[in-house]
Amino acid sequence: MWRWPVVEWKKNFSNALKQKNFSLHAKLIALAASKWIDPNLNPSLHDAIEKARKDNVPSDNIERAIKKWAWVDKWSEQVSQITYEWYAPGWVAIIIQVLTDNKNRTASNIRHIFSKFWWNMWEPWSVAWIFPKKWVITFDKTTIDETKIEELVFETNVDDMQVNENNIKLICSVENLKSVSDFFKEKWITYEKSNLEYIPNNEVEVTEFDKALKIVKMIEALDEDEDVEDYSLNAVISDELKKEVNDFIEKNTFRT
Repeated sequence: MWRWPVVEWKKNFSNALKQKNFSLHAKLIALAASKWIDPNLNPSLHDAIEKARKDNVPSDNIERAIKKWAWVDKWSEQVSQITYEWYAPGWVAIIIQVLTDNKNRTASNIRHIFSKFWWNMWEPWSVAWIFPKKWVITFDKTTIDETKIEELVFETNVDDMQVNENNIKLICSVENLKSVSDFFKEKWITYEKSNLEYIPNNEVEVTEFDKALKIVKMIEALDEDEDVEDYSLNAVISDELKKEVNDFIEKNTFRT
């Protein structure tokens, strides 16, 4: 699975990506605040604010996002969460979640990105069935014993475990989150965060350079779009092919 959750980027990669991250948090806060603007009485808003603070979003940005739903800003356009589903040639699928206060702008931008890279938009649920939502529990490898987690995971209802350079991720169904979470709390093991994410239930191996290049360039375009909150695709690209594609992009990037 080759996936790039937008909110988990390497922070400060560029000023543009940093500002986009702030903007996404502001929209998530505004969306939560639409139900009730007092975080003490609105758990969703409280959670959105805490996540924004953890990502170093300035307090002024947080206050402005809440005020978007206060009487002083009652004319502000509503923030909506929309899902798009697309197929590429070869049945590579992608599902995208956006946060937008301008549906027409966002729809136009998303269509432009995918038409540029030869992807086809499909009807709702034609792709979504490939991407059930599951909870992803993340442990920071610098603060946790990887071997201990590997031993304990067999005692839980975890569906999958993924280990990379920086963290350990446990994937479980929505209904099993509480039991898995409680299990680690009883063991006095603290995880960094938990997120509900799209996890593909089947994968398509991409072996052609041109197709891999289009996928990588498309992902770059999605990363740059201010409204794209999260996305998942079921393409699997080998490390060797990824390197070949990245080297090609680096070599052919014009620099001023």
